[in-house]
Amino acid sequence: MSIQDTIREQVTSHPIVLYMKGTPQFPQCGFSANAVAILRACGVEQFFSVNVLENQDIREGVKQYANWPTIPQLYINGQFVGGADILREMYQSGELQKLLHDIPAH
Repeated sequence: MSIQDTIREQVTSHPIVLYMKGTPQFPQCGFSANAVAILRACGVEQFFSVNVLENQDIREGVKQYANWPTIPQLYINGQFVGGADILREMYQSGELQKLLHDIPAH
């Protein structure tokens, strides 16, 4: 399985996926910490996270997968949503909350 296949499988088999530096419990950068905080503020308690610091192939592959150069990256229902700045803007406008509203059991 190629790294792109692995990423595709991850984002399509979990309703909410966050590629980040570190873990939700111990983020390793401010942008990843902010992404987790925004998800929590939206009421999201459970989501699939991938620590890109543990796998260089995933770290580079996810940038190609979404054609997005930075980490963190959020996927909802298999679709790329954005990185830290976009998540913050979507949260402030209420758009992210609407997007997450229909996700079961989060």
